[in-house]
Amino acid sequence: MPMIKSAARIREAEMSWDRALYADMDYPEALARFEALWHQAVLVNPVLGRDWQEDVKADITLARVLNGIPADT
Repeated sequence: MPMIKSAARIREAEMSWDRALYADMDYPEALARFEALWHQAVLVNPVLGRDWQEDVKADITLARVLNGIPADT
């Protein structure tokens, strides 16, 4: 079996696999998955804070603006 030596090709393969793996996931499932991962991250790094929604509020606002969606919807 040949080995992938290029870091860019490895990242490309991983991203392709991730897209295929999560392609059928709907928003509530993705949100539940994110929330579970956040709780695990807090166990590793308590500085993150307990309320993930508050911690990512600025990021969501920025993403909405960059995508042409009103920030307050």
